[in-house]
Amino acid sequence: MLPTVKIFQLEEAAALDAIRDTDALTSLRDRVLRHVRADIVSGRSSPGTMYSVPTLAEELGVSTTPVREALLELARGGLITPLRNRGFRVEATSLDDLNNLFAVRELLERFAMVSLAARRMSDTGELRKLADDIAAAVKRKDVLGYLETDRAFHQALTARAGNPLLTKMIMELRDGMRLYGIDSTAGRQRQVASVKEHYQLIDLASAGDAERIGQLISTHILDWKPVFTVALVDRLGSHPSRDRHP
Repeated sequence: MLPTVKIFQLEEAAALDAIRDTDALTSLRDRVLRHVRADIVSGRSSPGTMYSVPTLAEELGVSTTPVREALLELARGGLITPLRNRGFRVEATSLDDLNNLFAVRELLERFAMVSLAARRMSDTGELRKLADDIAAAVKRKDVLGYLETDRAFHQALTARAGNPLLTKMIMELRDGMRLYGIDSTAGRQRQVASVKEHYQLIDLASAGDAERIGQLISTHILDWKPVFTVALVDRLGSHPSRDRHP
């Protein structure tokens, strides 16, 4: 019979292995989620596109578990819909959806930035590194890299306002917005213009300038509106349903 100490050590090792396995699955799920979400919001996967768990898992070189979890999370956010025995279908969006998202995003993100300025944010190293990453993605014309780093920046910045519920709501709104046209000529020009705005947001939050940071975040959001609107109008009804992952 094994001594109690040895049994405890074995149980502890098994628990640590389970934690590592869970962390690995979570990391893979997040990677799949970022990949599929970027394809959908950028318009690379059109409304009606079908995602199959086994096929997508094979394409990405991962097991089906993280793929299924990632697709279910995207379904909860409304980007895709599960269809019995078929997979997950990318949902359509409308001009009303886009306008409503812009209106609510501006309202909530402006409130978040004003609240952040009132706290006079310090310790800006992480945010400046993220702003540098955004600039680097724009310089190398990496649209998906821009989407990922821009999302990370705004999540970190909003979180500094100290309201987890507000951060969650804002990120859900951002994740649900279709960014059609982001890789168009106008979209790339807007990416370039947005680079300096990220640094300005950091500076204004640190300075406690609530008025100017409120104005800047509104501009930062709404200057994308004509880009996305033109692209969405151009795409509406122009793409028949298709299976990307049969």
